[in-house]
Amino acid sequence: MKHKILLAIALMCSMATFAQKDYKPTEGNLKARQEFQDAKFGIFIHWGIYSMLADGEWIQLNRNINRGEYEQLAKGFYPANFNAKEWVDAFKDAGAKYVTITSRHHDGFSMFDTKQTDYDIIDASPFKRDILKELSQACQEGGLKLGFYYSHMDWYRPDYRMGNTAKKYPHDESTTDWPAYFKFMNNQLTELLTNYGPIHTIWFDGMWDNHDFDWQLDEQYAHIHKLQPSCLIGNNHHRAVIPGEDIQIFEQDLPGGNSHGWGVGQDIDVLPLESCITMNNSWGYNIHDRNYKSVDDLIRYLVRAAGMNGNLLLNIGPRADGTLPTDALYRLKEMGKWTKKYGETIYGTRGGMITPREWGVTTQKGNKLYIHILKGNDKALALPIEGKKVKSAVMFDGKAPVTVTRTKDNVMLTLPVEPSGVDTIVEITLK
Repeated sequence: MKHKILLAIALMCSMATFAQKDYKPTEGNLKARQEFQDAKFGIFIHWGIYSMLADGEWIQLNRNINRGEYEQLAKGFYPANFNAKEWVDAFKDAGAKYVTITSRHHDGFSMFDTKQTDYDIIDASPFKRDILKELSQACQEGGLKLGFYYSHMDWYRPDYRMGNTAKKYPHDESTTDWPAYFKFMNNQLTELLTNYGPIHTIWFDGMWDNHDFDWQLDEQYAHIHKLQPSCLIGNNHHRAVIPGEDIQIFEQDLPGGNSHGWGVGQDIDVLPLESCITMNNSWGYNIHDRNYKSVDDLIRYLVRAAGMNGNLLLNIGPRADGTLPTDALYRLKEMGKWTKKYGETIYGTRGGMITPREWGVTTQKGNKLYIHILKGNDKALALPIEGKKVKSAVMFDGKAPVTVTRTKDNVMLTLPVEPSGVDTIVEITLK
């Protein structure tokens, strides 16, 4: 993932329009977009040999570790406790509908059986098991969709064209051979899209390392859509979406947010939206980072994302032994209790007719409008509902009636109790 050390100047660079200009999504792709929007909740997995050092996925660059020394980690990578089914069960119980996992992160180590390099989990580690293959099978059996994160940037291969991180590049043997590196990437993408069943998304990251470079996305995106037309392409480039992309990504922000200065020029597009956030402050496993968001905050993030017509992709960094951190599992379990009870107000909805407010958000499904009160304790709530008549209004939890009165400009709700807890929900049926 993008690290805080990236310079704001780099993010201001203009991005040329070399995307899939003539791209027309297939019917299957359009259906996949709708299913993506219906899903609302996914799990992000950042996992690689960096987990052995337990200090995040950027440790190679942050500690300026020599490439030759860093790659030795692979010889000791043996996640003996990895169990794909246990992962999938935990994700399903939390209410997640899809998983996106790092197939290859910036350090260049591939977590799957690739023929394009020996720097992978089969050839370089003693584990000799294809993590992605096992997770793919478990997801298919468990009914979760699977997507792959793929890094455009590579700190391992000498043929990668060094960009904004060049001053701290982990090795000095770089020869820069873009055609060779581009071929390598596309060959790996071919493997991912032909050997692991239906792929939900290809989730690109790292392009911001060379924002002003022609990445030949036109050819790459077309290649992906040719192999699996329904596969959704997203690119975490922190810019406006470009032709060939099927979803729009916001990192550590709700749609349209720019709290880190990464969203310059990234206005909300008409494509399906996804916000990816960390549970604590780290993407990869960090043994020192206990700064976990509360369960209530994570639930509210899910609700706010849905109210802004987007999905939440919630990250977990597994330990080196293949287990999920205890703090993460606890939060998944508690979120599952909420989604089992209130998921109807999230899954399959779109952002409601009332735009996000200070008190909360709304979601909508047909003639059902769900009012999510996330902040405040006033029984009275004025809603700017125009052109629609309210048939009924009840508390979603318990179905107690809510009094509805019409004023000149608003519909006024009077709740039987004051809002409390993580989310007070009113269900309105519109005529």
